[in-house]
Amino acid sequence: MVYAAKHYQNKCIDEEEFQEDLKRFKYIKRLLNRYYAGGGLSERLILNHLIVLLNVFGHEATVEMLALKINLEHWPTLKPFLIYLRALKNDEFTGIEMDKTAINALREIARL
Repeated sequence: MVYAAKHYQNKCIDEEEFQEDLKRFKYIKRLLNRYYAGGGLSERLILNHLIVLLNVFGHEATVEMLALKINLEHWPTLKPFLIYLRALKNDEFTGIEMDKTAINALREIARL
């Protein structure tokens, strides 16, 4: 919580808005859990949550907090989103093979 508050870059800060932004980590985790349980990949919703997090906490802090909050088995799906948004480079987290469904969904979005 202290780490998140230290890196929070939203100028019009109030406690409620800060808590709402922190909840986005839970939303991403829930979307990834749903995907791994056999549901569809909500790629646009994941992107939206990540974009907000990257904007209010910065790239480095967001990736650090995701590393703490998101289970390691979900990183193959999360990693392509972070690369797509340029929060990670291709040579970071090299031991994690990327999910093909996530890659294809992001390629489809990039074509639009």
